[in-house]
Amino acid sequence: MIRSLTGTSLIEYPGKIASIIFIGGCNLHCPFCHNPELVRPDMLENEFGLSHETVLKELSEREGFIEAVCITGGEPLIYSRLSELIESIRKHTSLSVKLDTNGTRPKILESILEYIDYVAMDLKSSPAKYLRATGEKAVFADVSVSIDIIKTLPEYEFRTTMVPGIVDEADVIELLREIGPVKRYVLQGFHSFKTLSADFTGIPSYPKGYLEDVAENIRNLGFAQSVSIRL
Repeated sequence: MIRSLTGTSLIEYPGKIASIIFIGGCNLHCPFCHNPELVRPDMLENEFGLSHETVLKELSEREGFIEAVCITGGEPLIYSRLSELIESIRKHTSLSVKLDTNGTRPKILESILEYIDYVAMDLKSSPAKYLRATGEKAVFADVSVSIDIIKTLPEYEFRTTMVPGIVDEADVIELLREIGPVKRYVLQGFHSFKTLSADFTGIPSYPKGYLEDVAENIRNLGFAQSVSIRL
């Protein structure tokens, strides 16, 4: 279900002004998730979803100001009407389309790639910690096929939210050594004011300097063509 459509963002789609479509529901249960209402449908059971017609109307009205739309979640690839939604956006607007995904549905991802301009995939932690990082819902083997698919695309990014206790510099290096060089890698700051598990609510984030050191190490090791930090 489409839960909401935001106005504009300058950071969700690199180099473009974008609106954001939020899809409810997720097949993972990452304890540090900062959008628990999108993971747990019961938290929004009294909220109305948006129809495709409403979304398309609003996007069409914003054309000329926005250049793109980002479809995120939750996990968009579990939405049964996702392909229909994306095809409609492509048919009725000239907007570029970016998809955010956790990579656990590679067959569905592959089936819609022709309609997508940019893919951002979350990499939760090192292979050894993947089960814990996803709330016991996924292992690294579940996402490895999606990683290989995404690396063939002209425009993509992998990103990791740097959560103390879940992922540190050693985990990031192990992860990138496993998947090989990538085009664009983003280290994301962790926001703990609202999390799926109360165990992570309010815990201190890594300082900016730590993330900068990790980013520099990644560059020096040649694991990514571009490394950035998103706080």
